[in-house]
Amino acid sequence: MGKFLVKLVVNVAIVASLLYFYTEADIGSAIVAGAALCLVAYVIGDQIVLRATNNTIATVADAVLAFLFLWAAAYVMDWSLSWSEMVVIVVLLAAAEVFIHRLMRINDWKGFSR
Repeated sequence: MGKFLVKLVVNVAIVASLLYFYTEADIGSAIVAGAALCLVAYVIGDQIVLRATNNTIATVADAVLAFLFLWAAAYVMDWSLSWSEMVVIVVLLAAAEVFIHRLMRINDWKGFSR
């Protein structure tokens, strides 16, 4: 559970702060969006893709998933999130994911990574 909490804190901090800054989202909905993205990315990116492939492919999958998730959330919530703002969020998330995946492997947290 500690591995997921590390990912949750990092993802929510990045997503919520930037959604709050870039859009008219209130802090609560920005936090919920960050947590929901984290949960989806953890299940798909870390538990499925990372276990089957490697850090690079898992990070790319996480980035694509984050972009699609943010696009859908902005559409549903009617947030004014531009493509360039989504790219900034996705790039920061991808950079964080690289370090999170490496940290988990260095610490041999096998339940998290391959």
